[in-house]
Amino acid sequence: MRLDPIAVKAGVRLESLGTTASTNAEARLRAQRGENGPLWITATTQTQGRGRHGRVWISPPGNLYASLLLRDPSAFEDAPQLALVAALALRDAVALEAKTLEANTLASRLKLKWPNDLLLDGRKCAGILIEGEAPPGAKPHNRFIVVIGIGVNCTRHPSSIEPGIGLPATDLHARGIAITPEVLFTRLSATMCLRLAQWVRSRGFPAIVGDWLIHAGGIGEPITVRNGDIEMQGRFVGLDHAGRLVLERADGVVTKIAAGDVFPIALQEHIPVRPG
Repeated sequence: MRLDPIAVKAGVRLESLGTTASTNAEARLRAQRGENGPLWITATTQTQGRGRHGRVWISPPGNLYASLLLRDPSAFEDAPQLALVAALALRDAVALEAKTLEANTLASRLKLKWPNDLLLDGRKCAGILIEGEAPPGAKPHNRFIVVIGIGVNCTRHPSSIEPGIGLPATDLHARGIAITPEVLFTRLSATMCLRLAQWVRSRGFPAIVGDWLIHAGGIGEPITVRNGDIEMQGRFVGLDHAGRLVLERADGVVTKIAAGDVFPIALQEHIPVRPG
């Protein structure tokens, strides 16, 4: 793995690993030892890769596993905005390296799914996990770290649908986009710097939301949003100024949702619910 010159100029550093438990866990460990970042941790494979809500992220060789450690990137309450920032940076990287596809074709095939997934032809090809942590005894509003974990299925993907998730998976190569993890990471290290500069510690978040909506999938379509035992259905209107999903219910009531799993209603009928 190597950094793009844009990232090097921005003071970003890189530590490439072979097999590790989790790149996010490695980044958090370094933060606990005093590392301030910005630092990328990459791995060839992960033995304990995780997605949102502690879900297993299957991590065979041939895919990209990378985590970016940032110290005090914004006010504490604005840090969740990084999910949209990272999603745009990832989409930028894939789009710029997908040289075998025409731009207009790619635009219709590569979509963002709220809050943290990248879809290719309606199937999940990448996910993002944002984790924050404050030192013991410290007030998180004064000092904290954020780890942006990114997993991209470049050449391999799970063949089954995990209960409660809903969307089938795919990988870039299976869909005609031949990008190695190494090439994709180099591009990502640059696009992440550019999107972070656009975000500028949340002051540029309105522009981030606007760009995210341009590449969003499912706008105007009926969806189900599930958060734990709570499930809501309605029409996906868009995002509000804070990046929350705006859902219009059948009775016309508009609800703003800060967290949850989203999937089309047509798919929801076939999704097994995780026990317990």
